[in-house]
Amino acid sequence: MENISANFTSCQPQTINRFIPIFLSFIFFIGFMLNCISLWIFWFRVKQWNSTVILQFNLAISDAIITPAAPLIIIYSLTDHWTFGTFLCQFKVFLLSTHMYGSIYFLTLISIHRYFTVAQNVRRKALTTKPFITRLCIAVWVCLLLQGIPFFFVLQTSEVHGVTKCLSFHQTEQAVLFFVWNWVILFSGLLLPFMTTLVCYSLLIQYMLNVNPMNTLTNVMVSKSVQTIFVSLVIFIICYIPVHITRTMGVTIILFFPTMCSLLEGVEVAYYITWMLSGTNCCMDPIIYCYASDRFRLTFTSWWSCLSGHGQDDKMTMDNTQSNPPESASEKHGPLPTASTTDTGFSVSTGGEK
Repeated sequence: MENISANFTSCQPQTINRFIPIFLSFIFFIGFMLNCISLWIFWFRVKQWNSTVILQFNLAISDAIITPAAPLIIIYSLTDHWTFGTFLCQFKVFLLSTHMYGSIYFLTLISIHRYFTVAQNVRRKALTTKPFITRLCIAVWVCLLLQGIPFFFVLQTSEVHGVTKCLSFHQTEQAVLFFVWNWVILFSGLLLPFMTTLVCYSLLIQYMLNVNPMNTLTNVMVSKSVQTIFVSLVIFIICYIPVHITRTMGVTIILFFPTMCSLLEGVEVAYYITWMLSGTNCCMDPIIYCYASDRFRLTFTSWWSCLSGHGQDDKMTMDNTQSNPPESASEKHGPLPTASTTDTGFSVSTGGEK
């Protein structure tokens, strides 16, 4: 391995463009604010939780979990030199992994949930109940921990051309580890969830085409679910697929074609751009809550009106929100053509009740 590593060191690491840390600072700040607002609404303003709310709450947590690592990522992007030691490098990568793949897994579960809630018959309603979804979310977090904890044992920092690197293509002594891990997580953490979401979207589109066009409530219900899954697919295409492609190319080149420096340089630049785009998921995921749920949007509007001092507007918004029937009817009766399945079933309280 030492001889192989020695052959890998001829390529010069590419400097990170100054625009990337500036962009990431903006994205992390906006994402932090949006997810804090989302978590606040879920925790303090939602009186009764259903399975959809549970999934969206866990998605918001997976987005917010990147916050402790954000300053480290920005400083590392600015200096291109890791000065925080091995443990914080491992901790940063652990949070990055939990953040990215937690978002992927929960987006996929939301898509599956919307499909079974809308298109499947009552015999499968167990797949959409609160106890089952709660256990499923716990299983996802256990999976994320098992997926991320090994970083604390195997990941190391490395000196490359006079600077310290943390999770870099040029850490040649870990090239085999990066290659194996990348291909495992590519299939389990991206391809399988993306294909599952795509299948749910296709089946729901097919179901929508067979719905009686005269049944307005059913069409609204299906349309909302289709829009939710479509937003998930857009997030996959913008945030996750490009960075996995460039990362796969990078670890493959550094292991099997270490002397092709010009090719590696181009891939490394592309990787930094796609990695920057992947950070936008913490801003795009909240679109799921607002775009797919009338009640979340109304709750957010009432909260904003309250902060702005528009008491009368807040009262009207709250009244409108409370007048909507809860989505729990869909969990109770299955995919019936009711208005209750057109949103996530938020019930707004005036206090800190959950």
